[in-house]
Amino acid sequence: MITIQNTKLKATFNELGAELASLINLKTGKEIMWEGNPDFWGGISPVLFPIVGALKDEQYIFEGQTYELPRHGFARRRIFTLKESSENEVIFELKSDEESLKIYPFEFSLEIIYTLVEKKLTVSYQVKNLSEKEMHFSLGAHPGFAIDTKNGLNYSDYEIVFSEDEKLEIHPLIDNLISNETQTIELDNKTLSLSYELFSKDALVMTTMKSQELVLRNKKNQNKVIFTFSNFPYFGIWAAKNADFVCLEPWQGIADLENHNQELIVKFGIVKLEKNEDWIADWAVEIE
Repeated sequence: MITIQNTKLKATFNELGAELASLINLKTGKEIMWEGNPDFWGGISPVLFPIVGALKDEQYIFEGQTYELPRHGFARRRIFTLKESSENEVIFELKSDEESLKIYPFEFSLEIIYTLVEKKLTVSYQVKNLSEKEMHFSLGAHPGFAIDTKNGLNYSDYEIVFSEDEKLEIHPLIDNLISNETQTIELDNKTLSLSYELFSKDALVMTTMKSQELVLRNKKNQNKVIFTFSNFPYFGIWAAKNADFVCLEPWQGIADLENHNQELIVKFGIVKLEKNEDWIADWAVEIE
């Protein structure tokens, strides 16, 4: 485990997946992140790369060849190299290798940079195409935030406030694939109330959400975290059944559509990078 901290926050990371394992508010001693209880969901904040969500039949086609990739890709199961570390910042890197090229035929570098400034942790991703050919990929974040249900608090005491006044157009998941149909969730004064039932049919997947700032807060005591992101056009909100957390997930890319032909180059939301070209995106969480 690797740790960085300042006077406000302490963040701990695992080299497996370069995953954020803990974020502690040093003033209160409160853990911000989900505990990773495998009885519900063993993740805490995995990176989704080089795909987000599931592929149809867990397969894709590129240049006439069929490859297999598990849901959310392979980066979260790989050991990252610790490239740089200082008191307030740490940089992890994953590069393509002989093993990855068997299932994903592109040479790449993926850097994840974690930076602490005052009460904010910023997580930046930089993907670089090291191949001679055009590279195709998706990337998503999957941080799970703890919901405190002790001392008389309930899951339903929490809500998410959106920065924009909008209706949420939800794409239902059917066998982990994206339905062509959409459902609408009306917000109450830009606010979505949380409940265990909200995720009874899996994640809320959105491809047209306008907000780039969300506030997760408790209605009873106003404890809150501010979540912001940039260069991620899609978004997911999810929790495991009856689990005391909620994931706020900015994505570049989504699971395959039900009727997708499995060709990688026309996959919805896929990013295309020319040789030596970079792609950069980030999200941040700030405590109050």
